[in-house]
Amino acid sequence: MRFETGSIQGVEFRPLPLRADHRGWLLELYRADELPAGLLPQMAYVSETAPGVARGPHEHREQTDCFAFIGPGDFRVYLWDARHDSPTLGNRIVRTVGESDRQFLLVPPGVVHAYRNISSTPGWVFNSANRLYAGPGRGEPVDEIRHELSSDSPYLLD
Repeated sequence: MRFETGSIQGVEFRPLPLRADHRGWLLELYRADELPAGLLPQMAYVSETAPGVARGPHEHREQTDCFAFIGPGDFRVYLWDARHDSPTLGNRIVRTVGESDRQFLLVPPGVVHAYRNISSTPGWVFNSANRLYAGPGRGEPVDEIRHELSSDSPYLLD
């Protein structure tokens, strides 16, 4: 499949404004009243990614990811729409987010996604997913298709 640059149905980027004063700062990662109806995050985590390291590309069958890229560090995010029933099938988004452009990113099920730390220092990513990793008690199969394990994957990072 060949991908073209374009929007992807269901993917949302939203700026994350920093509210600062003499005490420090506050940043809302997400608000339930700004999420699509019925989307209820079930868990949250923060990960640290070393400089130059990529995570993905992978996709989820049922999980929606609600990422917050706020720093430290910047990431190049890659998204591909390979959903056969999507009006934006074949579209690809590449965008730099993080400390230089704080963004909330909503990734619906079936959208292949990856990110690479493009900074010289470790970077942090927050995620509030709508499904528990490996289900309740970690007793179910992981909802993940890992394209980075395939040598002939069409999902290439620059």
